Amino acid sequence: MKNKFLMVIALMLLPLIVSADELNAGDTAWMLVATAFVMLMTPAGLALFYGGMTRSKNVLNTMGMSLIAFAIGTLVWVVAGYSIAFGEGDFFGSGKVFLAGITDKSLVGTIPELLFVAFQGTFAAIAVAIASGSMIERVKFSTFSVFVALWILAVYAPITHWAWGGGETLNFGEMDFAGGTVVHINAGIAGFIVAMMLGKRKGYGKVIMKPFSPVLAVLGAILLWFGWFGFNAGSQIAADGVAGNAFLITNVAAAVGVIGWLTAEYIVYKTPTLIGGASGAVAGLVAITPASGSAGLTGALVIGFIGGVIGFIGVFKFKKMFDVDDSLDAFWVHGLVGIWGSIATALFIAPYLIESDYSMLTQLASQIKAIGLTVVYSAIVTAIVFFISAALTTSGFLATLKSGGITSVLQGIGRVDEETEERGLDTVIHGETAMNP
Repeated sequence: MKNKFLMVIALMLLPLIVSADELNAGDTAWMLVATAFVMLMTPAGLALFYGGMTRSKNVLNTMGMSLIAFAIGTLVWVVAGYSIAFGEGDFFGSGKVFLAGITDKSLVGTIPELLFVAFQGTFAAIAVAIASGSMIERVKFSTFSVFVALWILAVYAPITHWAWGGGETLNFGEMDFAGGTVVHINAGIAGFIVAMMLGKRKGYGKVIMKPFSPVLAVLGAILLWFGWFGFNAGSQIAADGVAGNAFLITNVAAAVGVIGWLTAEYIVYKTPTLIGGASGAVAGLVAITPASGSAGLTGALVIGFIGGVIGFIGVFKFKKMFDVDDSLDAFWVHGLVGIWGSIATALFIAPYLIESDYSMLTQLASQIKAIGLTVVYSAIVTAIVFFISAALTTSGFLATLKSGGITSVLQGIGRVDEETEERGLDTVIHGETAMNP
């Protein structure tokens, strides 16, 4: 009788005895699915979205940049990127090169660390793939391939470390649940800087550059929308109420982002386009990303709608003012809207998620500091990384530098020749076309 009594007591206390560091099968199962969702976003969703919006002679090259970003990004991440982002250290992490010390028993929260590595690796890959949208139709494929590896190591991984990986000195206490600064502002700034360095496409502003297929672009946006559930809800690293909240408001923000963009487009042009609607969905998703773990329904409606409107204004107003050939508007849809989303994170917090000592002004200051750090660091180091990438993939680089100086080298650095740009990168570089007769 005494033994039975002790057994009952032990069973009652079991939830208290089990450590929070124990592996949870439900959380692990969800994160396996979430990781697969995010993987789908780059070589499928983003590739189709960007491929549909580029010109027919560059479709395969554009889609190939998303594919190579995921392939190289995955390898660089497991070799050294994860160590820099989540290893021990203040400014830069270390100690986990080639995943040293990580076994099947290692945990992050309640999931295997190896799964966490895979999940975070999909973020690194899509970040650099997003930046590719600013430079398509004129960047060398070889230059971009080198750029992928160097950018993840020198730009993406350090910023990730400061925001999520334990780098205390440059962590300003920002709220970035799923990558508003780490992924979207970072990638948008990087793309914008490279677009400036490359120069404008031949005929930019003078000839109409029609998208290859609005149908593919819309399909790609829908796949991105689908994958974003893993992107945002998966960032909780658990199957719980916060993940459920993130899942719901991600969907709401994307939906209202479509409405925001199309409303603005109709007011200005009287023609609500499907590419506009697809871009609005992406803008809504970008805007809600940093707030997806803290905003509620009202926040999602406001953040997503304004995100769609800001995206439209950026593409059709601000882009002309800056006069930089950001081919597929990566900065305006990801960078600019990402800045809005990061600021809005401090303004819209669900009552059931807000902490008693929360200060909106203090948090807003933290968000602005993090945005400033991301913009400055990404801009400067991206320029250096792209210069190195171009130098490593340009024959006669040193001779050109010696004879003409730095000015001559910076003109069109990392760019294909005029004939290749005129004929199209698909045929010249890849020996293929998107559609065969």
